Amino acid sequence: MKKLLSASLAILLLFCAVPRVSAVGAEPSARAYALYCVNNGELLLSENPDERLPIASTTKIMTTLLTLEEAEKDNRVVEFTDEMSAEGSSMYLKPGEQVRLYDLAVGMMMQSGNDAANAAAISIAGSAEKFADLMNRKAEEIGMKNTHFVTPSGLDDEAHYSTARDMALLMAYALNNNSFRTLTEQKHMTVHFVKPDGKRVTYPNHNRLLSLYDSCIGGKTGYTMTAGRCLVTAAERDGLTLVAVTLDDRDDWDDHIALYDYGFENYAAYIPGKTSDFRVPVVGGTSEEAAVYAQVNEGIVIPRDRVKDIQTTVIMPPFLYAPTQGESAVGRVLYTLDGEKIGESPLLIADSIAYNSRRRGFFEYITDVLNL
Repeated sequence: MKKLLSASLAILLLFCAVPRVSAVGAEPSARAYALYCVNNGELLLSENPDERLPIASTTKIMTTLLTLEEAEKDNRVVEFTDEMSAEGSSMYLKPGEQVRLYDLAVGMMMQSGNDAANAAAISIAGSAEKFADLMNRKAEEIGMKNTHFVTPSGLDDEAHYSTARDMALLMAYALNNNSFRTLTEQKHMTVHFVKPDGKRVTYPNHNRLLSLYDSCIGGKTGYTMTAGRCLVTAAERDGLTLVAVTLDDRDDWDDHIALYDYGFENYAAYIPGKTSDFRVPVVGGTSEEAAVYAQVNEGIVIPRDRVKDIQTTVIMPPFLYAPTQGESAVGRVLYTLDGEKIGESPLLIADSIAYNSRRRGFFEYITDVLNL
């Protein structure tokens, strides 16, 4: 009986030791994760994507975004004060030192500076509390439905939380800001202080994935005892842009790599190029035909092995009447897969064609039409 019990226990322990298996191999160790496709706005993989959890310093994606938006309007000089001080990670600002607003964004994204986050918040809104209101308004604008911000830095607070899905939405939105996109992809940046004059400090980026994964284009780390290791990153390859989010994950670097490998191996962005192969006759114009092109599509995301099966259908009128306006739509190109529409691109006239003011008789006009 003891031998049977021991054997049963051994089998049970062996079974428990086997990691869960998912589409990416071993299941990511995160409490919640999401692999989000920026091109089509869909989750490709996820686990507990809507569970509200602490997000630590990944909060600074939002703080940095708002700081950069303000800096584009007024990149003012900010003097660091005692009330801007914060515990935890820091860009080591001292009271009386002065930097520009943009440099505070650098300190947040590179060094994860809590002092930089507080300084930006107080400079922009007057207090961290009022700045949190701006953060929550922006979250609502983005469509983050399960997020509430309390601090600009991400230090623990029971009322400060987000989800894997919402953080993916935030990162995707932030990438549309050119200043943010450029900043988040840097491996290190140098801040030139306004005061003391001549002081320069180079800050390394804590996001190791920029070095570990060639396709990584940015992201933000985060950690507190309560939140665990949090990581939000983005990667881009052949027109396909993905965002990976892991919350409370002891193996975040490897999990992000595995998620991206799965995404890029299994999905592709079909991006029809700008085509000018189409020409359409023009009646009554200074030119007898107009060049028409298909506007570049941002990318239709499909399983990688189905790209060859996409069907293209051109829909446009047999002729146009002058005058025509350049860049105006005159038709569309439909893209279908297995008979289902998966996308379309508008057909635009390349150049304007003026009306031919030369007086023409009725029979000449009819002849022109028949010649089409």
